[in-house]
Amino acid sequence: MLSKSEIRELKRLAVKIRIDTIKSIANFGAGHVGGAMSMVETLAVLYGKIMRYDTKNPDWKDRDWFICSKGHSGPSLYATLAIEGFFPEEELKTLNQGGTKLPSHCNKDLTKGVDMSTGSLGQGSSLAVGVALGNKLDKRDNYTYLMLGDGEIQEGQVWEAALYAAQKKLDNLIAFVDYNKKQLDGYVKDINDVGDIKVKFESFGWNAQKVDGNDVVQVYDAIMNAKKIKGKPSLIVLDTIKGKGIPFAENLKLNHHIQVSSEQLEETLAYLEKELERLV
Repeated sequence: MLSKSEIRELKRLAVKIRIDTIKSIANFGAGHVGGAMSMVETLAVLYGKIMRYDTKNPDWKDRDWFICSKGHSGPSLYATLAIEGFFPEEELKTLNQGGTKLPSHCNKDLTKGVDMSTGSLGQGSSLAVGVALGNKLDKRDNYTYLMLGDGEIQEGQVWEAALYAAQKKLDNLIAFVDYNKKQLDGYVKDINDVGDIKVKFESFGWNAQKVDGNDVVQVYDAIMNAKKIKGKPSLIVLDTIKGKGIPFAENLKLNHHIQVSSEQLEETLAYLEKELERLV
């Protein structure tokens, strides 16, 4: 159970991630604001409390892995990695710029701390299953964490990986679906309804939970509950708001990839700074 001070610090970390993410996107002028922001609380919990890693040795074999299969949401992962010390926060200003080490989609060969290159939707699921299986065969006690998008799980590759993970009893694999209800060009239910995600994964042999994905306590508790499950992989459906914590983005119907003006940045930073003050 998290203490009050731990909860406050995780909430503060989430706000800091949002600040650095929106600044980096605004510096370029546009970016994947929606999906980057909806998964921030999960990033805060994983990197702030749960995961085992070494910023000085990011390839440490016994580390926990985080695979952001919806790789276009990389900006918030980059912000998290910078805050935690994998590379200087100053580098966030280079997002999507020529010669950057922080490309639009996650690239393990460019960005220190990124465990797997992703962005071709669905493929991260197979990669995560391979990593988890390899670590289990090597008798390591680490975990692989996989972030999927709700639009992304329309890809058949996700379900092939889900079947195989259950077949191999990968209880060292914990996956998330960022259920923010939107994809690039509209609402998931209007484009290709994925139905009850929790029930679907359970029918594929997974342990599954559904929580408020923008609540650090619920996310933390769900991960700890998943770690208690033996003999099967776990799935956590994160019920989230696309663009969470960025008022102008939350209010847009289509907020997958949007422009960020200097005025919007100024207003957003003022809002987030007040959130930080409130959490002191």
